[in-house]
Amino acid sequence: MLSRSAQGIYWMGRYLERAQRLSRLLAVETEALVDRPVEEIYFGWRRIYTSMSLQPPGGSLELDEDDDFTLADSYTLADDLTFEPSNFGSVWSCFALGRENARQMRHCISAEMWTSLNLAYLRIQRLGMADIWAASPESFYASVVTDINTFSGVAAATMYRDDGWRFMQLGHLIERAQLSTALLLAQIDDGTTLDEDWTSLLRVCNALEAYNRRHGVEVHPERVLDLLVADPMLPNSLRRSLDAAVSELAELSSGPDADSTAAVRRLAGRLSAFVHSEWPDREDHEESLRQVSDYSRELHNLVSATYFDYDAVI
Repeated sequence: MLSRSAQGIYWMGRYLERAQRLSRLLAVETEALVDRPVEEIYFGWRRIYTSMSLQPPGGSLELDEDDDFTLADSYTLADDLTFEPSNFGSVWSCFALGRENARQMRHCISAEMWTSLNLAYLRIQRLGMADIWAASPESFYASVVTDINTFSGVAAATMYRDDGWRFMQLGHLIERAQLSTALLLAQIDDGTTLDEDWTSLLRVCNALEAYNRRHGVEVHPERVLDLLVADPMLPNSLRRSLDAAVSELAELSSGPDADSTAAVRRLAGRLSAFVHSEWPDREDHEESLRQVSDYSRELHNLVSATYFDYDAVI
C-alpha cells in the first residue's frame, strides 16, 4: 500500500475516534447541566479540557464562590468544543478532517463507508450551537456517537480486509489508548473523590453497566481504574485496545525497514504486557498511566516513521 494512502486511512480512524470520545464527554456534561451542582459541572469541563491539553476560552475554569454564570459559560465552552473551526480538537474539526481523509482515500474504502460518513458530515455542517442548545444538546452528541458507530459497522460489513483495514483499525486503537490515558490522568489529577464524578467517567467509557454487574452500585475509584485499564472483556478498556493493536500490527505487512517494523511490534507488545502483568501490582496508578501515555505517543511516532515518513530507497 502507498504510504500516502496508509497515512490517510490511519488518520481517518484517529479523527473519528477523537470525535466520538469528545461527543460522549459532551453528552454526559451537557446532561449534567440540568440538575447537577455547579462544582460537578465545573469538574466536567476541566476534565474535558485537561484531557485534550487545551486552554478553555477565558483561560481558567476555577469556580468562584458566587458564580451565577455557569450556564452561559457552558454554552461558550460547548461551542468551542463542538463547532469552533479554529479549534482543531472540536467535534466539527475532527469530523471534517476525518471526512477529508476519507474523500482523498475513496479508492481504499467501500462506497457504503463514504456515503455513511458524508451524510453524517453534511448533517453536522448545517448546524450551529444555537440550533442544538435550544432543544437537547445531549441528544445531538448522542446522535454523533451513533453516526460514528454506524460508520464503524458499515466498515466492518463492507471493507476489504487488506492493509487499509488494518491501518484504519490501528488509527482507532492508538487514538483510543492515548485518549483513555489522558482522560484517566485528568480524572486523577483533579483529585476528585465524589462518586458522581467517577460514575460519569464510567458513563463516558460505556462501562457503568459492566461496573455495576461486577462490583455493585457502590463506586470505588480503584475499582473503576482497574476496570477501565485492565479488564479483558470491556470493549473500550486500555488492555483490550492495546491487545487489538498488537494483533493488527502482527497482520500488517512489513514496512521498508525490517528493523523499524520489528521495533514497532516490540513496543506494542511491551505496552500490552505492561497492562497485563504489571498494572495489578502497581500502587502508583498515576505514574503507571503516564508511562503508558509516553509509550503510546512513542508507538504513534514509530508507526509514522515506519510506514508513512520513511526515506525512499533509490
